[in-house]
Amino acid sequence: MKALLSIYRPRFVVAVVYMLQSEEYRAGRYLAWLWRTRDFSRVMIRRQLILTKPARLLLRSLQAGMAVEYVVSLLLVYVAWHHQAWGGVILALILMAATPVIWAHLIVAPLIAGRWFVIKPRQWGKVRQAERIFANHSGAKIAIAGSYGKTTMKEILAIVLGEGHKVAATSGNKNVPISHASFARKLSGDEDILIIEYGEGAPGDVSRFARITHPNMGIITGLAPAHLDKYKSVAAAGEDIFSLADYLGGKDVYVNSDSHALESFIKPEYVTYSSKKVGGWSISKVNNTLEGLSFTMKRQGKTIEVDCAMVGKHLVGPIALAVYFADEMGMSEDQIKEAVSHLKPYEHRMQPYQLNGAWIIDDSYNGNIEGMKAGLAMLKELKATRKIYVTPGLVDQGPEEKPVHLALGEAIKKANPDKVVLMKHSVTDYILEGLNGYGGELIIEDSPLDFYTHLDKSVAAGDLVLMQNDWPDQYN
Repeated sequence: MKALLSIYRPRFVVAVVYMLQSEEYRAGRYLAWLWRTRDFSRVMIRRQLILTKPARLLLRSLQAGMAVEYVVSLLLVYVAWHHQAWGGVILALILMAATPVIWAHLIVAPLIAGRWFVIKPRQWGKVRQAERIFANHSGAKIAIAGSYGKTTMKEILAIVLGEGHKVAATSGNKNVPISHASFARKLSGDEDILIIEYGEGAPGDVSRFARITHPNMGIITGLAPAHLDKYKSVAAAGEDIFSLADYLGGKDVYVNSDSHALESFIKPEYVTYSSKKVGGWSISKVNNTLEGLSFTMKRQGKTIEVDCAMVGKHLVGPIALAVYFADEMGMSEDQIKEAVSHLKPYEHRMQPYQLNGAWIIDDSYNGNIEGMKAGLAMLKELKATRKIYVTPGLVDQGPEEKPVHLALGEAIKKANPDKVVLMKHSVTDYILEGLNGYGGELIIEDSPLDFYTHLDKSVAAGDLVLMQNDWPDQYN
């Protein structure tokens, strides 16, 4: 009853607009969330509605539309009652009761119409213009594709290569055609290097991005289950990602060989990079602590000592690739060492900080099984009085949901932290199955927001806490 009554509360319209905003105003994904939701009072758990101009407009439209429908329904009840048309009274009452549901669906109509008849044509024009800009740009154009690690790879490259060259890179994780178009329009034309991140969401995306951006180099960062609501399998996602290599004719393609799922796609003409070697350079003396990462690169009598504040052995390969590019592009050893020293952890990506004398590693941006395994391997390696692991699991795993979370549970058990905190969600039972035999303290947390808000009360000096992945409200 409480769940049913939630659609008649004033906060219902706020929840509906929040759902639209969270799904970036994509009607299909919003409607899927709407249809599976039973209690709208529990929609906004992790975040709140951001009152942007579109959000305010939608909020007012919903409130006005529902108010009008309630008034019309009341008038219909009055008229039908006055004429003793009891069937009309019942229909009017049903209409009134259904008002929230009706308007929660009607609100997407202008979004769909606007997207197809206003936004889409405008976007097509901007993308065509961007394609011409990229085609005529004389700088090196590096495209980055993969299931994970793209943004980190891009940001490492931008910092390292930016020490000796004029570099422009797409911002944040804005990695679709309209974002590429916006990036292209801001270029001055005299950049030495462009770095363009590709986001794969459905088959054909990567090859389309390549045709628009005209790269002459490509980096493939890794393959893991992701977007399996659109791709039929991980292999299908891999084929789409490697369409970047096809576009480049197999030349100047750099592939992360630490990602085992990429092995079957690697061809002899590709350059591989890993935590052990890259393009003729050998990597040794890797030292990883909460204060930073260091290693040595050697090739033909040349040695470069790499030292930065980033954390995690899984970053050795990407950083080494950036050093390789810098050397190939004529940067001096001093320039390279100086550039690498500027690297530091990115927000929510293996970001360490201290709390009440404990070390917290915030890896909540992580959204793939390979990254989570890398973090757990680090947790096992580092020393602490007490080790705590926190996760809700992974979203968008499609048919791989169970095997991925069984593997996650097994990886947690292998890392053997003293305490495991699982945020209660639909995948929790799978993680527990993989954890079978784990001997430490296990907590199932029903209120993630409360746990994270009061984290300071759960840790003590000497603790090491690894928090991996976030669970957006739309997956609850």
